[in-house]
Amino acid sequence: MGNYDESPELPLSPEQVTPHRNSVLMKKYMEEKENQNEFWDKNIDKKYKFMSIIGRGTYGIVRKAYNILNQDIVAVKEIIYLNRTEGFPITALREVQILQKLRHENIVRLIEICYTEGKKANNYRTTFHLVLEFCEYELARLLGIKNAKFELSEIKELTRQLLNGLFYMHTNKIIHRDMKTSNILVTKEGILKIADFGLSRSFTIPTKDKPNKFTNCVVTLWYRAPELLLGERNYGPAIDIWGAGCIIAELFTYYPIMRGTSEAHQLKCISFIRGKITPEVWPKVVNYDLYKNMELPKNNDGREWKIVTDRISDVQACDLLEKLLYLDPEKRCDANTALDHDFFWTDPMPTKVKMSKFLTSNYECSITQRVHKNRPIVKQAAQKSINNGVSTTGYPDRIF
Repeated sequence: MGNYDESPELPLSPEQVTPHRNSVLMKKYMEEKENQNEFWDKNIDKKYKFMSIIGRGTYGIVRKAYNILNQDIVAVKEIIYLNRTEGFPITALREVQILQKLRHENIVRLIEICYTEGKKANNYRTTFHLVLEFCEYELARLLGIKNAKFELSEIKELTRQLLNGLFYMHTNKIIHRDMKTSNILVTKEGILKIADFGLSRSFTIPTKDKPNKFTNCVVTLWYRAPELLLGERNYGPAIDIWGAGCIIAELFTYYPIMRGTSEAHQLKCISFIRGKITPEVWPKVVNYDLYKNMELPKNNDGREWKIVTDRISDVQACDLLEKLLYLDPEKRCDANTALDHDFFWTDPMPTKVKMSKFLTSNYECSITQRVHKNRPIVKQAAQKSINNGVSTTGYPDRIF
């Protein structure tokens, strides 16, 4: 694992926040930023014109819009601040502060924040608008297009950009906690952007006397690291690395390689793909109560992993994935180490992604096909109350 210094103070954990305190924090934060004339603008209607809805989230919708002053296309994420009792969403507060802190080519950029005061006409609800750079494509949808595939050199470039973004993020003591293909955006120029920082948070290096106590109810099920599934709360960047490994594998296979329908089933899927979860490969696994009481597959001849590696058919790519998807988080390589892997330094070398192959008509067609194709999965997911990465709203799951 990489070494990270202590992080600066960032938003409080959910356990430390009450609705009223959270509202006060946001109000104070708004006043400070407004006085600095940084990011904040009160009147969104005079500056941006909305074009279409491109996503829906827990707290509002995401629209495509353009700047009336300079004609720039942007994405506007709406956050409805309901009332004093319910408070400002902690995930939105964290997302704002973290996106203002992070400035990197491979992380979606927060341009500014607009807000409108609550009035009688809108039931006194204050609405905030996060104005973000617009990215034309979502990786999950690109992978659903049958007649357009990534070349190996392009996969290397996308992988390099993904790890670059993670390295920068982790160096700045931020963990994303929701790595998945629908949170990876790509511009028409082929630049990859990590998006949706609603679950992200700062981290510090844990000690024996002061371990981290984060929630383990994070990360979409199919991309969730085994330590989280076993109840770990003292975690760090390694959970993002696992998610990145799942995403990179998907660039080759065009489908998620571990698709569980529950947390217990996901652990079984991981066992089949990555091998038996035992103290021999992961010494500290015996410390988890869930592990002691769970029956996992005892026989694994590596057949499932061979199916994945045969699909990948690149020796260096398979070796990199082995290191990113180690069961033991302490043995999982960090982003910096991964960027030095031979995968990036052997022919074919990484090359710019040719986005022209993903024509708009084909891209939009794939969205419709994907929604219809996933309807049975959506229904099943809703019944079991699981989050498996499929939009349950019927709208494209492109949330920033």
